[in-house]
Amino acid sequence: MILSFHPIIEAHENIICAGRQPDENDLAAIRRADALILPQGCSEALYRMARANCRHLFPNMDVRFDFPGKRGQIRLFQKLRVAHPATTLHDSAAAFESQMAALALPAVVKLDWGGQGETVFKAQSHEDLARILAHIQSCERSGQKGFLVQQYIPARQRSLRVALIGTRRISYWRIQPDPGAFGDSVAAGARIDHHADPDLKSAAEAVVEDFSLRTGLQLAGFDFLFDERILTQGRIQPLLLEINYFFGRTGLGGSEKYYQILLEETDAWLDRLGLKRK
Repeated sequence: MILSFHPIIEAHENIICAGRQPDENDLAAIRRADALILPQGCSEALYRMARANCRHLFPNMDVRFDFPGKRGQIRLFQKLRVAHPATTLHDSAAAFESQMAALALPAVVKLDWGGQGETVFKAQSHEDLARILAHIQSCERSGQKGFLVQQYIPARQRSLRVALIGTRRISYWRIQPDPGAFGDSVAAGARIDHHADPDLKSAAEAVVEDFSLRTGLQLAGFDFLFDERILTQGRIQPLLLEINYFFGRTGLGGSEKYYQILLEETDAWLDRLGLKRK
């Protein structure tokens, strides 16, 4: 029996667990199942229950919950020795203040939470850094803690997104046309390019393939930077910036195309197990 918790992908049995904690009925269904299909927004409680009680589940998201937050991702990159911008991790603004004067600028400060660049800041000067730390202290008073400080990488106002869906890797550039803007998300006005620099795209896709093989991860958006100073030397070095477990679909052709790919990859995964959804 195939059990789906995904609101769109139908199987032999279907359960919606959004907005609530999994219960004994969910557990019983999981234990009956030969394989599980989980939603992209799966809660940690449901994922842990599924992982402990069913041998086969899709998508595998172990590292999402084992290495949570942006700081957790950096620890994962360090563990796997994946190339990424030089980064320091911090528990509080107060603990970091003594290091401010020695920090090489510009630098990038990222809070441990948030998406679409809303909690990412560029510090061009120590005055910028002081304002960012004041914002962090305000967040800390509301209970949100933890941030990282990262080397600023000059990358020609663009980043490469590699979407991993099952075994498929789809890559595209997000290019910020405003030379004075910081951030290259689509929400920040970036345009999408699927064709530029295929050699760089291939190098990043190879990193994602290796990452997936080593961790089991099957659904995420990987963001890469390429340091223009290294590129001018004729070297290709993808720098993994972060992993997005919720990612935009514009570069994939929209939600309908995304779900088509997801369904195809789900069925391909089941087929490799010798199973069918219906």
